[in-house]
Amino acid sequence: MAIIINLDVMLARRKMRSRELAERIGITEQNVSLLKSGKVKGVRFETLERICEALDCQPGDLIEYRPAPDDG
Repeated sequence: MAIIINLDVMLARRKMRSRELAERIGITEQNVSLLKSGKVKGVRFETLERICEALDCQPGDLIEYRPAPDDG
């Protein structure tokens, strides 16, 4: 996948557990887990804004683009 989610990295840097983030931003721990693993098709800007506020970071700290290597 070319889009990498670094939510677990930011949680570790802020010494915050998924449960605490979920409580702060108003989503379930399961949804935080899905976000961390990159197994979501999308994320609402409102949710992204809440995550950035809770972790005191920018969206670019959470989402990274890595081009896929050429298969040819």
